[in-house]
Amino acid sequence: MPTDPTPGRSLITRRAVSDIVRAATLGSYGVTGFAAGPVERLAGLAGLAQPGVHLDLRDGLSIELDLTVAYGLPVAEVARQVESAVRYAVRRGLGREVDGLTIHVDGLRYQPGSAPPAVHADPTAIRPADLADSGTDVA
Repeated sequence: MPTDPTPGRSLITRRAVSDIVRAATLGSYGVTGFAAGPVERLAGLAGLAQPGVHLDLRDGLSIELDLTVAYGLPVAEVARQVESAVRYAVRRGLGREVDGLTIHVDGLRYQPGSAPPAVHADPTAIRPADLADSGTDVA
């Protein structure tokens, strides 16, 4: 990779920036998806918009994200992870710094298969406390 800057300029589309941000966000631990209203979802299905990602390229690069986070995880930690991942991906892919990054957590998503099963103890089963109380040496 050359280290000397070459004269000229490059043009990056809004869609390319949005794809970089989207990939970095969805790759972050705890993010279950992007939050969007019904109109924004329809525009996304039609290919007219990317729901949950709002870019402002007028005065630098400002990004606004609307996310859903997995239930049971610390929301602040997930947001810090997303911020770090997005800033790194933009810096690495575009060679620019992000001027502003706002993250809105619009909901928590509960995944039914993710909760551990409830343990129903058998009242006649021997428990570890029973062995300790019996005075028997257990190796």
